[in-house]
Amino acid sequence: MSLTLAAPVVHEEILQKSRFLAKAAPVASEEEALAFLEAQRDPGASHNGYAYKIGLLYRFSDDGEPSGTAGKPILHAIEAQGLDRVAVLVVRYFGGIKLGAGGLVRAYGGVAAEALRRAPKVPLVERVAVAFHVPFAEVGRVHGLLQARALKAEEAYTQEGVRFALLLPEPEREGFLKALRDATRGKVVLE
Repeated sequence: MSLTLAAPVVHEEILQKSRFLAKAAPVASEEEALAFLEAQRDPGASHNGYAYKIGLLYRFSDDGEPSGTAGKPILHAIEAQGLDRVAVLVVRYFGGIKLGAGGLVRAYGGVAAEALRRAPKVPLVERVAVAFHVPFAEVGRVHGLLQARALKAEEAYTQEGVRFALLLPEPEREGFLKALRDATRGKVVLE
């Protein structure tokens, strides 16, 4: 089972007089990752290297550092810890000492890895879409079931009743469908 971050985290290290500031956060989509990176980058810094991974989608950037010395080590730090749906930005403030390619790889990757190690993590639970239709007479029972399980659903009214659509954690799907059939006395129509 993959893990993701429970909350954003920040970690800072000074290496050879350069200041490295790692900022990591959970993200649900590429748009969310790009928004996080844009909001956290520092235009006044020497470099803003980053990487993010969302399922099979990943991107990274060296932001002006020699090729392969910033973004790839950050991505490796994410993958090495079995994380998914995570974005990491490492901001470098140059301190006057050149680190060389190997030093940059160790610095970017090490600071990112340490930030991720310190971050609280949670299991990544896949969600599945569930859509169903019930007659008007059963709508109150469905609302009761949704409220008891603290679930929110989209509702659309039709001539015959109401169509509900929601996302559930995959392991809860079968239990919810059984409770739904019981609550509506079998009058639910699954899509």
